[in-house]
Amino acid sequence: MAQIEQSDGGKKKKGAQKKMAIHVDFTPMVDMNMLLITFFMLCTTMIKSQTLSIALPTNEKLEQTELQKAKESEAITMILDTVYDDNGGVKGNTVYYYFGKPVTEFNGDQLVSSNIEVTHFEGNEGITPRGIRKILNERNKDVLKQVEEQKQLWRDKKITEEQFQEAAKKIRNNDQLTRPVVIIKPMPEASWESVISALDEMQINQISRYQLGNMTDVDKAMVFNTDEFKKSHKE
Repeated sequence: MAQIEQSDGGKKKKGAQKKMAIHVDFTPMVDMNMLLITFFMLCTTMIKSQTLSIALPTNEKLEQTELQKAKESEAITMILDTVYDDNGGVKGNTVYYYFGKPVTEFNGDQLVSSNIEVTHFEGNEGITPRGIRKILNERNKDVLKQVEEQKQLWRDKKITEEQFQEAAKKIRNNDQLTRPVVIIKPMPEASWESVISALDEMQINQISRYQLGNMTDVDKAMVFNTDEFKKSHKE
């Protein structure tokens, strides 16, 4: 409460202005603030944190011998390369890929042909995947189809989000389905952006079996022999 105290003490000249002392008690205001803070803390509804759901890779230990025994329809090798401009900025990321084991044909010491293909990281055109996403999508279509069915049940509120995540995890690790095994091999010039993009594609395409690997001499020969590599690194 505010109080105004008028001072009457002592003699004053005629017509002199009276002096007043103002005293404000802040105690009730502090008490009210504490009550309001307590009220809002007790009545506030906490919003669930919106975090990105990451499809972690399976716990299956994939030895190199097992990767070599993978079916040609399942094994995919992705070799990542980055082209830089004159200022050191990323000009573009390229993905070289092949299915199964590398198939090469040499004429003496010269590589004349191989089964390596070239694509890029591209987003969807509407709902149609493009680039490496389209290739991975086609190779993992059985898993994606079943995951989409569970996702529709979640959208229709027939199952909870926790039930959907559990069902999707089982589908990704279902040995009865055709699932690709992806080996990601960054070249020395590959940027972190290309590596992260490759890992993002694993999540987007619900691929649980993947790992980072090192390039072999055959991989290097196959990449160096492509027209895409010769053109991009010549400019």
